[in-house]
Amino acid sequence: MVDAARARKLADRIQQIVAEMLERRIKDPRLGFVTVTDTRITNDLRDATVYYTVYGSDGERAETAAALESAKGVIRTEVGRKTGVRHTPSITFVMDSLMENAAHIDDLLAKARAKDAEVARAAQGASPAGDENPYREPASDDDEDEDLDEDLDGDGPDEDGGTAGDGEDDRSGRPSS
Repeated sequence: MVDAARARKLADRIQQIVAEMLERRIKDPRLGFVTVTDTRITNDLRDATVYYTVYGSDGERAETAAALESAKGVIRTEVGRKTGVRHTPSITFVMDSLMENAAHIDDLLAKARAKDAEVARAAQGASPAGDENPYREPASDDDEDEDLDEDLDGDGPDEDGGTAGDGEDDRSGRPSS
């Protein structure tokens, strides 16, 4: 196993090398407007996965995928030469669906905004179904003083729910003799 920091540095370096190769050295006409978005490498540094996006239609994406597959050997050779690792990792190109996911999220957010606006329109003329203030409010100091006076005269309920004069000893719970 390799240190995670070393693997991350190597993945970043591979991403830079691949992006530079696609920009300057690979002259395939099928290659579209490609952006390398991420590179991940296994812990044993044997396999690297390069994620990319292509701006364009589905046909242009398919042509770019074919161009990258045909240029894989040249790119791997350059990665091995510029990184200096003992075993050059095999490279796999994977289409990153970042743009599609972002468009899908934008659509979901637009739908949520429309639903929120619809609920707000429906709530404009509505009145509450229950009390105006459904939350319990603490009693005022005057109400508490009256409750204490009632409990002190012995007629109110005890802590255990009984009354003070029901034949039970308040301290032990046993009948008084």
